[in-house]
Amino acid sequence: MTDRAPLKVAKWPFLLGDALFLGLAYWIMLKVDPFVTIWQTVALFLCVAAGAWLAVTPFIWEYKTAVRLGESDSLADAVQQIKNLETIAAQIQTATGQWQGALDSGNKVLETAQQMNTRMDAEAAAFANFFKQADEKEKNHLRLEAEKLRRSEADWLQVVVRLLDHVYALQQAGARSGKPELAENLARFQTACRDVVRRVGLVPVEIAAGAAFDENLHQLPDDATKPPNDACVAATIATGYTYQSQVIRSPIVALQSSATEALSKEPSAKNESAQTTLI
Repeated sequence: MTDRAPLKVAKWPFLLGDALFLGLAYWIMLKVDPFVTIWQTVALFLCVAAGAWLAVTPFIWEYKTAVRLGESDSLADAVQQIKNLETIAAQIQTATGQWQGALDSGNKVLETAQQMNTRMDAEAAAFANFFKQADEKEKNHLRLEAEKLRRSEADWLQVVVRLLDHVYALQQAGARSGKPELAENLARFQTACRDVVRRVGLVPVEIAAGAAFDENLHQLPDDATKPPNDACVAATIATGYTYQSQVIRSPIVALQSSATEALSKEPSAKNESAQTTLI
């Protein structure tokens, strides 16, 4: 929009004419008869109207001039905006050409990236296959090592259980020997041995005499024997064992009806081997 000073119309001639018309109207009022005639009324109205017209005429001219100047400025602004739009259109056309070139370059880069992605997928699949095979080999190796450890653990558990069975048999022999001092020493020796194996999770299980027989928890020297429902334990022939809360052998007990016969028999090597088999 063009900056210009607002047009000012000289108002003093109009105001002077307005004052003259009003003065003429005042003079006519002084000269009229007591009864005002129609011509005097018309003259007064015309003087007042002419004075009012002269008073507002410069302001009307200024307003019309300001409106025309505003329209001219608006037209100039519209022309300038059209020129700016033409400039912007040229810039958009240039940017469109540049964008088309960038798009072509981007398509080439995208094609190259897709080729690289295909090669990377193939390499990743080969790498994953290699690691899968290596993982399978490692799992098989660990499985073999775990199996070796389990067999080794079963072996040393079997050895320890047999040793504890011999210690228990020795303690029972000492108790039947009639020598209190020997029996006490053997009982202390058995207690010390059991305390040692408890540290690795091997816990002996011995059934107290008079306890009710439970075929789920106890076993008899002869598996073919069917005990009565109200059978009670008379003595423990071979101690049972649990390893880390898992039962590896149930205690072998003698019932009250056959306690004397079972205790009087010496367990054979075959029976000892059967008693120490891990469950």
